[in-house]
Amino acid sequence: MKRYLPQIEEYLRSAVSGTDVVSEAMRYSLEGGGKRIRPCLVLEFCRVCGGEPATTLPFAAAVEMVHTYSLIHDDLPCMDDDALRRGKPSCHVQYGEANALLAGDGLLTLAFETLAKASVPANRIAEACAVLAAAAGHRGMIGGQTMDLQNEDRAVSLETLRQTDALKTVELIRAACMLGCIAAGASPQQREAAADYAYGLGMAFQIVDDILDVTGDTATLGKPAGSDETQHKSTYVTLCGLDGARRDARAFTDAAIRAADAFGEAGETLRTLAASLCNRNK
Repeated sequence: MKRYLPQIEEYLRSAVSGTDVVSEAMRYSLEGGGKRIRPCLVLEFCRVCGGEPATTLPFAAAVEMVHTYSLIHDDLPCMDDDALRRGKPSCHVQYGEANALLAGDGLLTLAFETLAKASVPANRIAEACAVLAAAAGHRGMIGGQTMDLQNEDRAVSLETLRQTDALKTVELIRAACMLGCIAAGASPQQREAAADYAYGLGMAFQIVDDILDVTGDTATLGKPAGSDETQHKSTYVTLCGLDGARRDARAFTDAAIRAADAFGEAGETLRTLAASLCNRNK
């Protein structure tokens, strides 16, 4: 998937115009690195469903803008109050809390402006807007973040934790996969397989995040290690132990790999991605 990264980075670099402080803060966070998993998923699902990935770059960039906005807001003092993101000072540390808040708002709204510029049929753009808005909204990612805040300082069940992560993490990954399908005009069967893949990949990704918060270090992760314990959050590690969390991550990864089998040989990149994310160290 390295072939996608230069295209994605070039598009993101040209996405934010303006020389004011908020535009600068938006660029600081948007161009600040990261795995770019979500935009790569947009392009790859477009490809495996028979579309042309290059036409989907606005969709891919829009998903990454929403993801970046969520990270800016997640780091704010009123949320997780994290001073480090992707190995650099968090946006609010670099530019101040008010400017960081506005930078996040700016990226969220720019995402939908960017979606509207895609060179795909108008009905597909409309559907993509609806899918991304639902995934990012109060019944999706924001709903998961709300649950995450409510879960602090109290023990929660494994079912509640899975509900939280399905909203907080999986929904935007699912939207990325769906946007690729929408751009390509995928069949209902392909969309179903993409949704199953996204669920397995997203759940495994979050579980590995929980594991790395315990086993990793700040320098490698690029963000504060041990923050879950500091905030007294229930995680897969606290509920299942390290070995149990690793087993669950592997099980969800295997489910994602099975879902990718629906795409035959074309799904090999998706299978490889799932396996590599399960074994990542940051």
